[in-house]
Amino acid sequence: MSRSEHILIVGGGIGGMTAAAATARQGFKVTLLESAPQFGEIGAGVTLSPNAMKGLDFIGVCEEVAAAGVEPVRQRLQHWSDGRTLVEMDRSTQRAKYGAPYVTIHRADLHELLTKAARKAGVDLRCGAGVVSSEGTTVTLADGSTVTGDVLVGADGVKSVIRERFETTPPHFTGHVAWRCLVPVTPELQGLSDLPGIIIGPGRMITRYNIRGSTAMNLVFFARQSGWTQEGWTTLADPQELRATYDGWCEDAQIMIEAACRNPMYKWAINARTALPGWVLEGRVTLLGDAAHAMTPFLGHGAACAIEDAVVLARALAATPDLGEGLRRYEAARHERASFIQAESNANADRMQGQDTDLFGLTQMKDEESLGLFTYDCRVVPV
Repeated sequence: MSRSEHILIVGGGIGGMTAAAATARQGFKVTLLESAPQFGEIGAGVTLSPNAMKGLDFIGVCEEVAAAGVEPVRQRLQHWSDGRTLVEMDRSTQRAKYGAPYVTIHRADLHELLTKAARKAGVDLRCGAGVVSSEGTTVTLADGSTVTGDVLVGADGVKSVIRERFETTPPHFTGHVAWRCLVPVTPELQGLSDLPGIIIGPGRMITRYNIRGSTAMNLVFFARQSGWTQEGWTTLADPQELRATYDGWCEDAQIMIEAACRNPMYKWAINARTALPGWVLEGRVTLLGDAAHAMTPFLGHGAACAIEDAVVLARALAATPDLGEGLRRYEAARHERASFIQAESNANADRMQGQDTDLFGLTQMKDEESLGLFTYDCRVVPV
């Protein structure tokens, strides 16, 4: 059904682009504003659990995304000092268990498919359109021009301009830093590629997974570290610092470290947000994704939450002729779950980087699957 209302979305990342496609497919007029000079994503990987893939099914790209990514068969957690397996997870049954696949994919490949879906749905996509302020449902761009919608959606990330209207507190440093790198799967990395997963240890961890037909591997090294608070994904890292941080770790860790040091590698401080009491302002302004609930990456659910937000927002707006009521329904359907995942992501860092990693997997394990996150279906949750 066609709707005359205009949905204005600020931010063209994974959450914003999904929201644009989803709301346009519900019949709304949609404009998306992105500050970058062109649409695209950084060179890094992202994990899409079955609950996220159900959201991508809502906009018609689930199988395209699965084909562009990798569906791992197994994953494992290893001990930092000797590399022994602590826990092995079977991922081969994800489609059968949850009705959707578990996928690892290059962010740029995912974003390209989302952008294609938004264009196909008729979204007015504008890049080079950085928003510097907003009032009501009108935004002012860097060039002084303005754009107005009937609903304003802030999907503009952890440093959201739109969120500033909800609170003035800036993002906070979480105490974690990360180094990221994409490496080709060479013969020395083949064994690690065949069985992706995470190496955990006191205050540090290393995660690895395949992308692009398992020809490349996404590596991320996490550590608790003070003195570095630069947020952003494009700061080149010092290889010697990475080597020193993981000195004494197992052979598998050293193989990945040396592979990373031979390729462009970036370091960033992990910033996050505290949970807001609500996501609706003035009955016409809302937030989604990192703008609403930026979290640490230790459950691998940041992108999944943004996708879920986007689909539920579109469904809630379409469920009632009153846009304000639609936004209230969106908030009611999403706020508790997103806040829970925010909190559990922080707790998981302590579980996976604690001092008792010798016992990890022998006591009750809490991860995104055991917490029940995979069963969620944003296509049908009540709105």
